[in-house]
Amino acid sequence: MPDDRRVDRRSFIGTAAAGGLLLAGCSLGEHGRPGAAHLVAGPTTAPDGRRLRAGLVGCGGRGTGAALNFLDAGANLEIVALADLFQDRLETCREQLETRKNVEIAGDRRFVGFDAYRKLLDTDIDILIQATPPHFRPEHFQAAVQARKHVFMEKPLAVDPVGVRSILATAERASALGLCVVTGTQFRHQKSFIETFNRIQDGAIGQVVTARGYSLRNQLWYKEPRKEWSEMEAMVRDWVNWCWLSGDHIVEQHIHGLDTLFWFTGAYPVKAMGLGGRARRVTGDQYDFFAVDYTYPDGIHVESRCRQIDGCANKISRWVIGTKGSTNCRDTIFDREGKVVWRYEGENDNSPYVQEQIDLVTAIRNGTPVNDAPATARSTLAAIMARESAYSGLEVAWDELMESDMRLGPTEYALGPVDIERKVPIPGLA
Repeated sequence: MPDDRRVDRRSFIGTAAAGGLLLAGCSLGEHGRPGAAHLVAGPTTAPDGRRLRAGLVGCGGRGTGAALNFLDAGANLEIVALADLFQDRLETCREQLETRKNVEIAGDRRFVGFDAYRKLLDTDIDILIQATPPHFRPEHFQAAVQARKHVFMEKPLAVDPVGVRSILATAERASALGLCVVTGTQFRHQKSFIETFNRIQDGAIGQVVTARGYSLRNQLWYKEPRKEWSEMEAMVRDWVNWCWLSGDHIVEQHIHGLDTLFWFTGAYPVKAMGLGGRARRVTGDQYDFFAVDYTYPDGIHVESRCRQIDGCANKISRWVIGTKGSTNCRDTIFDREGKVVWRYEGENDNSPYVQEQIDLVTAIRNGTPVNDAPATARSTLAAIMARESAYSGLEVAWDELMESDMRLGPTEYALGPVDIERKVPIPGLA
């Protein structure tokens, strides 16, 4: 099998997807500033209504957390089915649900294997909670919408342009069917962020001139291979360190900061110039730091930095700067001299992880469909654009990336060897 992971970055444009889906929601004409409409924060608990049954695919820590968050969102909510590649992960999740929420999952509703998600979708669930490694997100989302299920998906939504285009096409289908789709960009559901955003919409900081986002933190977890594991099992259990599974940490984790900047500035970048490298990562093939300069359609520049290395100074922040002042996006607005001119004085009534589930259930029960997938897909593509620029050492443009046939990872899935090239990218050699 050829190496699917690295496309020649000096001849980036590849085969377009069929059916005219290339620029679904991503043309430069849609990179403009938003209107003045205010957002309204969701209720503190979902309205009561008919019983909603959810199934979870991806039973790791975040998946288990999302299932618990869903149960905390309101009344008449159930987790009735679980799916995972590995039996032990499924059992750990099942035990957590039983211990913490007195939820019992019947034996015939516990599915294991690469096709477990299809068996789960064949049950009588109303909602799919999708929390597998991001590589699998597009395929599972497509299957869920085909099965007429509402969806909660963790971020990011893909690891490559092929996956992003798939998400956009499926999102369009979900909207046509009246399905609700919420994604794990939880700051968009948090009251303090929403109230701050509304004031920026009203001109509180004037015209945006630049923005910056930092996610400088310690190394995440990793799992070294065991002799009893196949190559595929070792990779999937260590997924957060493999680019084909996670998208690299600028996509998998820093998307939170990037998505907030794109939301508050009201635009997506048209190109990226990035750099990065690998200093101390133990497993996998990813970088452990990135610095990126994004260019917007109107010429402003947005700076992004992220790092996952122990023993360094940490900093997690997002700033949008305008002609009249600035904001931390979270809860405060400053004038040009740095004086606080407004601060959110209320409370965030729920964890944002619970609030996003409340908003999903509310939309379903009120019959007011919501679809987060297009915006999160664009944020995912912008993160991929930065990654590819850093990997190659080249400037990468949104449109050429959107048209690329780059697809990461194998095309067949089995617990055995993984027929892809494993190497850390070296800039300038693409």
